[in-house]
Amino acid sequence: MNFPFYIAKRYLFSKKKHNAINIISGVSVCGVALATMALVCTLSVFNGFRDMVATFFTAFDPELKITVNEGKVFNPTDAHYKELKKMADVKVCTLTLEENAMVQYKDRQTMAVIKGVQENFEKLTSIDSILIGNGLFMLHDTIADYGIMGVELVSTLGCGVQFLDPLQVYVPKRDAPVDLVNPSSSFNMEYLYSPGVVFAVKQRKYDSQYIITSLAFARHLLNYNNEVSAIELKLMPNSDVESVKAKIEKLVGPKYSVKNRYEQQEDVFQIMKIEKFISYLFLTFILMIACFNVIGSLSMLILDKKDDVATLRSLGANDKVISRIFLFEGRLISVIGAVFGILLGLLLCYLQQKYGLIQLGNGGDNFIVKAYPVSVHAMDIVVIFFTVIIVGFLSVWYPVRYLSKKMLKQKV
Repeated sequence: MNFPFYIAKRYLFSKKKHNAINIISGVSVCGVALATMALVCTLSVFNGFRDMVATFFTAFDPELKITVNEGKVFNPTDAHYKELKKMADVKVCTLTLEENAMVQYKDRQTMAVIKGVQENFEKLTSIDSILIGNGLFMLHDTIADYGIMGVELVSTLGCGVQFLDPLQVYVPKRDAPVDLVNPSSSFNMEYLYSPGVVFAVKQRKYDSQYIITSLAFARHLLNYNNEVSAIELKLMPNSDVESVKAKIEKLVGPKYSVKNRYEQQEDVFQIMKIEKFISYLFLTFILMIACFNVIGSLSMLILDKKDDVATLRSLGANDKVISRIFLFEGRLISVIGAVFGILLGLLLCYLQQKYGLIQLGNGGDNFIVKAYPVSVHAMDIVVIFFTVIIVGFLSVWYPVRYLSKKMLKQKV
C-alpha cells in the first residue's frame, strides 16, 4: 500500500485521544458533501424543467423540420421531397407554409401566424391531445376554410371556441406597391371559419399567435403556387433522430437547414442552458468556500502532528513524503464528501420524484405541475464529481505545500 496514503487514512479514520481534529475533519466532509448535494439537486431540477417543457412541444413541433437558409419559402422539389418520403426512417412527411398576418374578429384585431398544413398533419403530431372543444380537427370542406386557433389568441380576439362570424385574415400583397389612395387594396383578405375546436400547447409562442389552416388556403392567401416554408417529418419508432438528421442534411445539401425539436425551440432551451450554467458556477463558488474548511482542518492537523512528523523523519521519510501525507488527507476529505454528497443528492431527487416533497408556490395549484420536476442526468453526475475532486485537490495543494515548509521545516 502507498505509505503516505496509508498514514493519511489512519489520521482520518483512526480513533484519537484528542478528537477535535476528527470533529473539524468531519465538518469539512459535511461541508463538501452539502455543496455537492446542492449541485446534484439544483442541476437535476433544471433538467426536470427542461424535460417538462420538451413534453409540451411534442404535440405541435415535428421531430425534424427542413427549412431554407436564405429566404422564406422554397419549392419542395428542390429539397428532394420524393427521396425524403421514400426514406425507411421517415414515417410521415408533410409540407407547411407559415406567414405573419393580421386577423380581425368583429371590432378586435391582432397579429397572428397563419400555418397552412396538409391533411396528414394529424399523423405528424399528437394534435388531438391538445384540442379543446366539441368540434373536429378540420381544415376545409367544399363550403369553407377553417382555422384552429391557439387558446390565448381566442381570448385576445374574444371570439370563443365556436365563433359564428368569420375571421378576417389580411396579408400584404407580394411584390405590389402600397396604394396610398386606397390602402386596403394593397392587402389580400380571406375568411376563416371555426371548426369548433382550439388548441392549447401551453406555450405562449403558439397559444397566443398560431392559426392552423389548410395549405391550399395559405397558398391562395399569399399568392403562392407550389412554395412551402418547411418540410416537417415524423420518424419511425426507435429511429435515431441525430443519425436520420445527418442523412437528410447530406441529401438536401447546405442550402437547407435540418432541425430537431430542441433546435426548433433554440431560444427557450438556450436560456435554460444559460441559467443552468450560471447556477453551476455559483454553486461551484460555494463549493470553493466549503473547501476552506478543508484547509483549516489540514492546518490544525499539521500543527497537531509535529511529533509524528519528527518520528517519520527519524524513520527516513523526507519532506516530499510528509507533504504527500497531508495532501492525501485533504484529497480523501474531498472524495468522501463528493461521494456522500452525490448519494445524498440522488436520494433527495428520488424522494422528490416519488413524493413531490417541495411544492411549487402555494401547493402548485396555479402551475402546470404541483411539485418541482426532477430529472437526473448521468453526465451531470460525472461533471459534478470531477468538479468537486478538481476543486478539492487544487484547494489543498498550495496550503499543504506552504504549511509543510513553514511549520514543519525543523529537522530531527
